[in-house]
Parts: sequence; structure tokens; C-alpha cells
Amino acid sequence: MKNVMLIIEYDGTNYSGWQRQNNAMTIQQRLEEAIKKITGNFSEVIGASRTDAGVHARGFVCNFFTNSKMPSPNFKIALNGVLPKDIVVLNAREVDNSFHSRFHSLGKKYVYTIATGNNRPAIGRQYVYYFRRKLDIVKMKSACKYFIGTYDFSAFKKKGSSAKSSVRTVKELTIVQEDNLIKFSIVGDGFLYNMVRIIVGTLLEVGVGRFTPEYVKDILESKDRSKAGKPVPALGLCLEKIFY
Repeated sequence: MKNVMLIIEYDGTNYSGWQRQNNAMTIQQRLEEAIKKITGNFSEVIGASRTDAGVHARGFVCNFFTNSKMPSPNFKIALNGVLPKDIVVLNAREVDNSFHSRFHSLGKKYVYTIATGNNRPAIGRQYVYYFRRKLDIVKMKSACKYFIGTYDFSAFKKKGSSAKSSVRTVKELTIVQEDNLIKFSIVGDGFLYNMVRIIVGTLLEVGVGRFTPEYVKDILESKDRSKAGKPVPALGLCLEKIFY
């Protein structure tokens, strides 16, 4: 029995997130079906994160155990031959049997992209959230510093989250504007359900002048979900990298 680690890229538009579900298609199910086609046996694929429906990934990490005699690097070509075109294996290699893609993760990097301007985009529209209102980038950048550090992020998680603890560490949060695109890049040790999308939604409230940058600190201290902004749509979110 060997442990194979995969790094994959996927377009989450047509999927109900990563985790297998009974009534909807997911990335995990597609991978497990592809592995069974190649090996003849079912292998559970362990994912490093449970991305939501519609969220994309460029550097998602997962692993599975198999008795297949196929050299581990060959799984890249074999899986890409049977997977749909919106899921691609970037790398495949054998790792120690103790490796667990989720439990051994040290952190993640997400990027959220917003398109601005008078015209909504037609090309690439499934990867950006179109926001027509004018944004004050300077104030939004000023608000970012209040998220950096280790805090109880209860105000920035979806109600009903099953997480045992709401304490997380945000290591970096930056905003970069490239023409009509605004990219929010966030690195942390882990994220609560909808946490990144709510953080971006809150920063947009700062950008339109509804919140002051300093008010972010009050929201954090309140631990009150109702005080933070609404979560932005899933389509603009991409899991860029997982750290080990």
C-alpha cells in the first residue's frame, strides 16, 4: 500500500465544492471515480481543504492510498486522461504513509478577485465578482492591518459552522489593483467556513464608506456575525497554495 499525493487545479463552477455529497457532483467524487477507472479499486481521496461550491483552486493538495503497481508519477498522465477538462492533475508523487494532506497543512493562501468599472466582463466572468460601485482602495488597505494576527474570528464565519474553535491566525492580507481588477490575497494557518468571503465583503463595506477602517477592530472584538459585511459570491475565490 502506498500513499500518493496529488496537486490539482480545478474550475469549481460546475461543482458543489470539494467534499463528496449524496445529491450533487463534487471534485472529490470526480477524482475518486477517475482513480477507480485506472486502478480498478475504490480509494478515498483526502483533501487538504473543503472548498465551497463554485470556489476554484490552482494548488489544491490531496492524497490517497492504493495497491496499484503504477509508478506514482504516472498517475498524473493517467488521471488527466480520464478526468473532465475542468480538473487537472499538476503533479503526482509518492509520500510517506503518515502524510495527511489536511492534518499536516501549515497554512493556505487564497486570492479573491473583483472586477470594477462601468462594464461587467464577458470573458472570464466565472472567475471574478463584478462590483460596479467606486471603491476607496486606500481605506481598504488601511483596514487590512486589523485582520493580521491571531484572533477569535467568530464575526467572520457563517452561522452554523461546526468548527470547534474560531481562533485563527491571519499572516498576510494585501490588496493589489491591476487596471479594472482588484485582488485580495490572504494567507493564514486556516480559515473558518466563509471566512475569506466575509472578510472581503467587510473590506468592500469600508471601500464604499459604510464602515471606517477602524471599525474592523470593533467587529473582531464583538465576535458578532451580524456586524460584519455580507459574504461575497464564491466565483471570485481561488485557493492558490497550501503550505507544508
